[in-house]
Amino acid sequence: MTDIPPTESLRDRAVRIYDAFTHEHHDRRTLLRQMTALAGSVAAAEALILGISASPAAAAQTDPRDIRLRIDRREGMEAGARSAAYLASPKGVKKRLGTVLVIHENRGLTPHIEDVARRIALAGFHAIAPDLLAPQGGTPADEDRARTLIGTLDYDLALAQARAMMGHAATDKTGTGRVGAVGFCWGGAFVNRLAVAAGPALSAGVAYYGPAPSPGEAAKVQSPLMLHYAGKDARVNATGEPWVAALKAAGRPVEAFTYPGVDHAFNNDSSAERYNAAAAAQAWSRTIAFLHRHLDRA
Repeated sequence: MTDIPPTESLRDRAVRIYDAFTHEHHDRRTLLRQMTALAGSVAAAEALILGISASPAAAAQTDPRDIRLRIDRREGMEAGARSAAYLASPKGVKKRLGTVLVIHENRGLTPHIEDVARRIALAGFHAIAPDLLAPQGGTPADEDRARTLIGTLDYDLALAQARAMMGHAATDKTGTGRVGAVGFCWGGAFVNRLAVAAGPALSAGVAYYGPAPSPGEAAKVQSPLMLHYAGKDARVNATGEPWVAALKAAGRPVEAFTYPGVDHAFNNDSSAERYNAAAAAQAWSRTIAFLHRHLDRA
């Protein structure tokens, strides 16, 4: 376990322990042992874990039956492997809309990410949320199993499937021909790598607290990027700061924002302890304006 500064609060220590579990070792027994040592009892430890982890039962911000939306689920083959996606678009809109790929966290295509896709659609876009675990059978209900599958995912295949979906969207007659992507945590890292791999086919990318590629890859990026970081997220920020500096040095269009005093996953409102409503609202406003700016025009 990483050494924890003694000045951190119990909550901050608990978040740090949970972050190591969800992004590094994935061992729930180790998580419970460390949380129990911190909280003083198993019951208190379980309460801490419950507040920090994302809750599948958390209320969505949007209704899947919202009459303003057209919702669909599609399965097929992309890049020679099974693919699946959740789609959301606004009804009754006559103008062409930009398309946004919504890239999930390391737990796969969860109800929370489907909710984010609906928010994107209500903001005036076609939203496509791929299940990048589809080649491995799809996102399981067990979050720990999903994290294990993410760790064995064929990354090149996932990039190829995302690029194939982008290609379909670019030729859709109801769209502007412009395709962007927004991703969170594991998905934020994926958006950065998609920007490296996709060239001008990606019209805009937004990464929320996503670990960054090597700074040496920055010159390959051809799409404008918006990067959101959490002030207390030392693990991700250690990669993000040199990535932003390299993008700027290479003359690439990048907007980067760090939100002071908030945790990794601050946008995820299904995690009671880490969600920060003010930072999430500010980042979302910036994200939607950025996407409209780059995707609306044909």
